[in-house]
Amino acid sequence: MADAKMRVFRGTQEQHTYKEYTVPLFEGMVVLDAMHHIQASDAHDMAVRWNCKAGKCGSCSAEVNGKPRLMCMTRMDQFPAGETITVEPMRRFPLIRDLVTNVSWNYEVNKKIPPLKPKPREADGTYRMMQYDIDRIQEFHKCIECFLCQDVCHVMRDHQKYEFAGPRFMVRLASLAMHPLDTHDRLRELKDVFGVGYCNITKCCTEVCPEDIHITDNAIIPLKERVAGAFYDPLAWLWRAVRGKKTDQKGALH
Repeated sequence: MADAKMRVFRGTQEQHTYKEYTVPLFEGMVVLDAMHHIQASDAHDMAVRWNCKAGKCGSCSAEVNGKPRLMCMTRMDQFPAGETITVEPMRRFPLIRDLVTNVSWNYEVNKKIPPLKPKPREADGTYRMMQYDIDRIQEFHKCIECFLCQDVCHVMRDHQKYEFAGPRFMVRLASLAMHPLDTHDRLRELKDVFGVGYCNITKCCTEVCPEDIHITDNAIIPLKERVAGAFYDPLAWLWRAVRGKKTDQKGALH
């Protein structure tokens, strides 16, 4: 088979360059295979983060021809023959070296999210949930924390709005706020701590998700609607005032 031309980001933020490599192709080859060949043959010191090579650990996130992707799930044969393939680190996060970035900020955000606070058990000692409610949040648990959605989000990437927790954590917050057993009121935290209002639903995060989670439609929009109803809808304020009731995190009146 023909060879592929790779253009790879090398160095640190302060001092870097793009170096070109030629890589022999084989059937079923992915971009991560090409990086491993370069490491073995031409650049033994090139830094590349990876683990499972099966699209389940989220470690090998990078930007391939400008699009955030998992290198282990990006086949080389999807690019036109003879085209130079550019591989760069995720731009959203501080660069360590070559293709490796520091994603620790995400774990600091994760610590701020209060865990599930389940309601008391039923009289027989069990919990009861409708299958519909379980199915609704099931897709959120598919997240592998590759942080591609965090990387592509223009609120974080272009505007550096660190007040916005990002799509990944909107997914986690949705998995808790929509959980049928959760009693923690997360609406004010969504607005004031995690910045759900910053998202303008361009759906770029959904487009790059390797687990096909409908981040915008199924997580972010429902959360924004709940926050808007609780804090910004004058008709909702009037209705609650007339009835003397308040809205909880599930959107129900009490």
